[in-house]
Amino acid sequence: MKKTFVAFLTALAFTTLLSQTAFAQYGQYGQYGQPSPAESILIDKQVGKPLIKTITKGGVTSASTVQYVDNLTPSDVRFQPGMDIMYKIRVKNTSNVVMNNVMVIDKIPAYIDAIEGPGVYDANSRVISFDSGTFKADEEKTFYFKMQWFAQNLLPADKGLICVSNYAKASSLNASDEDTAQACVEKQVVGVKAAPKAGPEMTIFLVAGQLGLFGLGLKLKKKAQKSRFTI
Repeated sequence: MKKTFVAFLTALAFTTLLSQTAFAQYGQYGQYGQPSPAESILIDKQVGKPLIKTITKGGVTSASTVQYVDNLTPSDVRFQPGMDIMYKIRVKNTSNVVMNNVMVIDKIPAYIDAIEGPGVYDANSRVISFDSGTFKADEEKTFYFKMQWFAQNLLPADKGLICVSNYAKASSLNASDEDTAQACVEKQVVGVKAAPKAGPEMTIFLVAGQLGLFGLGLKLKKKAQKSRFTI
């Protein structure tokens, strides 16, 4: 009887030890103690190229569709002061579990004003924030923002070309991601003198020169034609 009781206690202690080890390794998720599925999220911030408006027949102004890219470098097309600038944010749940209350923040860079878009704008911190809701596994959502560059007199006086980056971040309870998009604005050059126009004397000189060259050309042409028939 005593030996049986001791064996029972030994088996109970061994079972408890195995349970604690499994709990520490796998947690409480799943029937067989598998690890909890991890959340993962992706955010992609893009900027729209400047729209070039054209005047069509009938005086109607049209513009092409906005083309979004990851960044606009100084060697790319540049904005002008006061122009609108469009941004696009794509947020995707890249995990296989549902994610709730995914928060998105967008920090507006210097020299740009917020005009339209989702969320609430804090003028002091220059941050737009909003709850993008629930994301199913592999679900993606897209958000658009309209902003505007400062007028020329509000841009730095000592800089002709200014490049800034717009920062965005998406986060849930257990995952987050961030991205940026760069764009450049070029100040308009004022006070540039036009090239001097040719006066009457210069015009007469140019015409006389052209006539002289024309006469020389005829002589050379006739000489060449004559030489062709000389045996």
